[in-house]
Amino acid sequence: MPRYEYRVLSPSPAAERVFITWIDQLDQEFINRDPEHRSTVVRNALHELYLGRPYASPNTSSTLAEQALVHSLDPRNATLEPETYGDVDVTKYNERKPLIWFWMMYDRSPIGLNHWLGHRMRAMLARHVFKHCGKNVKIFHGVEISYGYNLTVEDNCTIHKYVLLDDRGEIIIHEGCSISDYANVYSHAHDLNDGMIVTNQKTEIGPKARVTYHATVLSGVKVGEHGIVGSIGVASKDVLPFHIVAGVPAKPVKVKPIAPEELQKAFEKK
Repeated sequence: MPRYEYRVLSPSPAAERVFITWIDQLDQEFINRDPEHRSTVVRNALHELYLGRPYASPNTSSTLAEQALVHSLDPRNATLEPETYGDVDVTKYNERKPLIWFWMMYDRSPIGLNHWLGHRMRAMLARHVFKHCGKNVKIFHGVEISYGYNLTVEDNCTIHKYVLLDDRGEIIIHEGCSISDYANVYSHAHDLNDGMIVTNQKTEIGPKARVTYHATVLSGVKVGEHGIVGSIGVASKDVLPFHIVAGVPAKPVKVKPIAPEELQKAFEKK
């Protein structure tokens, strides 16, 4: 069976300079954690991105739709679902909200599908939004998070498009993991009788585990090292290391063969 490596692609030198300079400028601005400062930076950047010109206050002679658009580019005029939750840490979330809004609006912009630029833009944002974001983390478009401050993504992880990472409790994605398209990872659960009663738990993935297409990992579950949750599966219980689970609820269907180097590492951990 052939093994195919990814091709390395790059934009033109002129475009690459623009992309990197823009990301670096935003990165420097976001070092200032003040929500007002971050909101202003995001408002200005989104205005330029969507309307192609520097920010100006909405013109009252413009249509109401255009005025609503300009107002909505400012994160101070946007409401996001996680900030309505009763257990949100308002101070931590308010620091991150402008960047989360920029992330969401960037992904929906005309350039949101440019992978070379997008991977670098989101990695920069993640370093300011997440509890921890490691090296060589690749995040595709459409990924959504809850709070950000309860989310840890370690080195060499890939999070594919339209993944939901509900870090309302806490999520740790360990080194070398892959979260496939449309997967959901949760860290909170609701009481069966009273939906306002919420239990937050830590959910862990990996290291080197895979949550595959359209799969779900429920709150408090740990997917062990090299574990795999099969497509459309719902992991409601812990997944043992090197085990593959599938179905609803997910049950073990296979144990992965352990390569000699992995076998040695497993032995050394005992």
